[in-house]
Amino acid sequence: MKTNIQSLMNKIAEEEKRIGSINYTIKNHIVSTSIQELDGRVTITEDFKKDFQKELKELEEASERVCYYKRVLYEKNNSFTLTDGRTIQAAIVENTQLRSLKQTYETFLTYKNRKSRISESHDAYFECRTINFDKEGIEKKIKKLDEKIAQTDFEISKLNSKEFELD
Repeated sequence: MKTNIQSLMNKIAEEEKRIGSINYTIKNHIVSTSIQELDGRVTITEDFKKDFQKELKELEEASERVCYYKRVLYEKNNSFTLTDGRTIQAAIVENTQLRSLKQTYETFLTYKNRKSRISESHDAYFECRTINFDKEGIEKKIKKLDEKIAQTDFEISKLNSKEFELD
């Protein structure tokens, strides 16, 4: 079957959602209930054994599919390369780090120079707090990071549509 990385990621998401759903319902079928009379007679009031076995099998099969799909995804992410020679996986790691750095820069921009008048019992003065960076320089760095992240995301997106054979 022919597919691409984006379709494969969608399959993984669908299977993981299915696993979550099965995990939720299987909990209701873990135990069966019966009533045992004092004379030894047993009456089964809730028998979930077959439901549990069926859902357990579905859970295990879905889990195997997710493992297989993720193996293929990681293999493709480590074999498809961007124009600069980085693999998709390397580019994803780098973009994650660049986004973190950008967020730090954006936090820096929330700081401002501040001047406060301090009055003590027999002394008065101004406390000056001055930021240790050039705001315009940080804004330029953020813009460069945005461009680099966008370019890499675009190249990854193109590679995500590259078709390959899925067994």
